[in-house]
Amino acid sequence: MSFAPRPPEKTRPPIAAAVGAFAADALLVVVFSAIGRASHGEDPIAGLAETAWPFLVGLVVGWLVQGVWRDPFAPVRSGMGVWGATLVVGMLLRAFSGQGIAIAFVIVAAIVLFAFLVGWRALAALVVRRRGKDRA
Repeated sequence: MSFAPRPPEKTRPPIAAAVGAFAADALLVVVFSAIGRASHGEDPIAGLAETAWPFLVGLVVGWLVQGVWRDPFAPVRSGMGVWGATLVVGMLLRAFSGQGIAIAFVIVAAIVLFAFLVGWRALAALVVRRRGKDRA
C-alpha cells in the first residue's frame, strides 16, 4: 500500500463543451467559405455547400485523428491539428473534385483558417487564464 499522493486525474470536458467546440469550428469553416465566395463577387450563400464541404470533411478528419474531444479548447494540441487537417484534407478534396487550389488561395486559406481554428482557442485560453488570476 502506497501513501504517495496520486497525481490529479485530468478530467474530460463535458460532452456539451466538445459539441460546442466542434460547432464553433464548423461555423468558422462555413464563415471562411462564405467570405471567400463574397470576396470573389460570388453569392456567399448560393454554392456555399460546394465551397465548404471539403474543409468540413477536413475538420471532421482533424477532430477524429487528433481526438480533439478530449481537450477541445487546447490551442496547440487541438487547434493546430484541426487547422492542419482542415487545410490539407480540404485542399486535397478540392483538387480531386475539380475545384481550384491556386497557391494564393492555399496561402490565404492557411492564414484565415489558422486565425479562426487556433485563434478562438487561444483567446479562450487567455480568458480562462485571466479569470484564474483574478480569483487568486
